Amino acid sequence: MADKIKLGVAFLLVAAGIAGFYALHESASVVKLAVMLLGLLLAAAVIWTTDPGKRLIIFGKESVTESKRVVWPTRKETIQTTGVVIAFAVTMALFLWAVDASLMVVVNKLMGRSE
Repeated sequence: MADKIKLGVAFLLVAAGIAGFYALHESASVVKLAVMLLGLLLAAAVIWTTDPGKRLIIFGKESVTESKRVVWPTRKETIQTTGVVIAFAVTMALFLWAVDASLMVVVNKLMGRSE
């Protein structure tokens, strides 16, 4: 229950930051931005103390660790793969153009139109 209350408070802080941004419409842009960022930062601090917030931080850390384990392709592999994808896309475009053009000819002949 405490987490739900904290999440509600965080939502209200975000809403207050946005409302402050619009309430200070005659102020300098820096002041409006600072008020909105303050609301967002305070909301983030409140969320950080909740169980879902702590799980989100753990998930983020695990994601960074996992991305460090990924074996990224070399430059040569990336260029070769990109070339294959582009060649396939061009081949498919030509094939679909040929099918479309031939179907258009067939339909025009069936309808008695000449080009």
